[in-house]
Amino acid sequence: MKTTRTRGTKARELGVGEVAARSGVAVSALHFYEKKGLIHSLRTAGNQRRYPRDVLRRVAVIKVAQRAGIPLAAVREALDTLPDGRTPTAADWSRLSRRWHADLDDRIARLTRLRDQLDGCIGCGCLSLKACPLRNPEDALGEEGPGPRLLEPADA
Repeated sequence: MKTTRTRGTKARELGVGEVAARSGVAVSALHFYEKKGLIHSLRTAGNQRRYPRDVLRRVAVIKVAQRAGIPLAAVREALDTLPDGRTPTAADWSRLSRRWHADLDDRIARLTRLRDQLDGCIGCGCLSLKACPLRNPEDALGEEGPGPRLLEPADA
């Protein structure tokens, strides 16, 4: 969203360097977030980026979501539900985080299974593709016939 700043709004806007310093995020990351539609800037008559103050909270939401392993596409979808021009509130965050709760529970369960199955790999050397629960769960490769196969589990 590129718009020209109007007079009288300067006090509410932050330059890209100030947003970077206050959020602890690199300028290049802010440009990347903007390119991905996660945040938006306004443009001055000289085409300099200016961010509304609510961008600081939005960047914080993005960083927390990234730490939780939420894909940026899902973060963008969630942020798109927030009204523009308003700082996300605790209620907004609660609503957004509920959307990701089931996905996080599923990932935690998959990672726990992976962790627990890794012990069986010690000494295996992946020489037993038929029996390997990580590389060939339930001998899915065998169902495709003889010969080499590559399988990436759908839930990996």
